[in-house]
Amino acid sequence: MEPAEELRYLVLAAQREGNRQLAQALKPLGVTPSQAEVLRLLAERQPLSLSGLGALLVCESGNNPSRLVDRLVTTGFVRREEGARDRRHVELTLTPAGHEAAREVAAVEAALHARIAEAAEGRDLDAVVGFLRTLVEGQSAGDAVALRAGRAPAEG
Repeated sequence: MEPAEELRYLVLAAQREGNRQLAQALKPLGVTPSQAEVLRLLAERQPLSLSGLGALLVCESGNNPSRLVDRLVTTGFVRREEGARDRRHVELTLTPAGHEAAREVAAVEAALHARIAEAAEGRDLDAVVGFLRTLVEGQSAGDAVALRAGRAPAEG
């Protein structure tokens, strides 16, 4: 196996394993990893429009998280409200139950991040992160990560 091919499969394996662990830890909360990402983004940045949320999501391809949001509205975690100036503009906010769920998700994520940090101990994480940024630069998921980190997305 060539090094670039092995890298591709290792990135895929790490993503799948991380998502599996996250899904398992979120199961008692009744949310999926994708729903958890929406809850955390709203907790950090609400109110958000549907397109604003879509621009920040890594879990969903494209910029239309309607089905994801619909499910969270149905479960009582997210509220949709017409914009004050434009009724066609919908703002998304968390309900009190959504705030509580977001706090619980944050604790689950913190535990996962601690396990990742432990596995990375003694390694040059800055080099790995820099390489991965370059690899996804200019792609929608890479742009979402850049925006969430407070960096401008790469110009395409």
